[in-house]
Amino acid sequence: MQHFASDNYAGICPEALAALLAANEGHVRSYGDDEWTLRAADRLRQVFDTDCDVYFVFNGTAANSLALAALCQSYHSVICHQLAHVETDECGAPQFFSNGARLLAVAGEQGKLTPAAISEVVTRRSDIHYPKPKVVTLTQASEVGTVYRPQELRAISETARGLGLRVHMDGARFANAVAGLGVSPAELTWRAGVDVLCFGGTKMGLPVGEAVIFFDRRLADDFAYRCKQAGQLASKMRFLSAPWLGILENDAWLRHAAHANAMAQRLASGLSGIAGLQLLFPVDANGVFVQLPSRVEQGLRGRGWLFYTFIGAGGARFMCGWDTAAETVDRLLADIRQLSGEQ
Repeated sequence: MQHFASDNYAGICPEALAALLAANEGHVRSYGDDEWTLRAADRLRQVFDTDCDVYFVFNGTAANSLALAALCQSYHSVICHQLAHVETDECGAPQFFSNGARLLAVAGEQGKLTPAAISEVVTRRSDIHYPKPKVVTLTQASEVGTVYRPQELRAISETARGLGLRVHMDGARFANAVAGLGVSPAELTWRAGVDVLCFGGTKMGLPVGEAVIFFDRRLADDFAYRCKQAGQLASKMRFLSAPWLGILENDAWLRHAAHANAMAQRLASGLSGIAGLQLLFPVDANGVFVQLPSRVEQGLRGRGWLFYTFIGAGGARFMCGWDTAAETVDRLLADIRQLSGEQ
């Protein structure tokens, strides 16, 4: 049975698995000095159409935390949305790895920051008793399934630059944002003023692993040492990097993201036709948030469906993955209709 609690539930996609198995042949150099890692990094440079520094780490929390630590000192602060993963779900890791940099969480409609909100936080205080704002972190796609358009990113980046801030992007679902908007990865990152991207691989079908991409290479100074100290330097690095090569070649990553987005649209369309249900946010990527009556929520759980109700701004969250089948979506919708009394 497929579930909708998280796009992490899905297994390894075929392209990543094939590359992983191919990398298992023979002896190769360790700690990233291998052809798979070098080729995957070069392929990412091609995808983003720029010369950038690339590092592969085990998970998103490490990627975000180490990237933010590279951008600020312990006496600095990081501006984030109040629903951002770095604020709600990383167990204080950004503060830990930065030796104490504070997160300044602010509100914003549809899970997104605005230039005005960022300016208000920075200009609120400038005395030495307050942690100096240094970084803006954006979640793409957001924790409620919305996406930042290129013009929104440019406006935020321009504001950040004017205030002396760097821009970090938590791209756990960056692929879904790219597929949903139909723009190039470059337009959603460095061309829009993003300094560092944590590019999520796990939710795209990788077994494990994220890529930290520095578009401003000067900011990556000593980042390899951060990875080593944090236990993120894999000795058999090829097993982190080879699956990336598998999904990047022939644009499998975009196809899988587009499919997940399409399944979310299928689900949202079906839900909008059921009386008494309300979609809470626009469905821009692969997540659907809906307010369910308690009898429907309890009934779905009783029938074995798994989904979260504590993420975002309330309601039930249904995440679609690279392998979500249309039949699974239709079966879920049929159960919701039946529990809602429409059948």
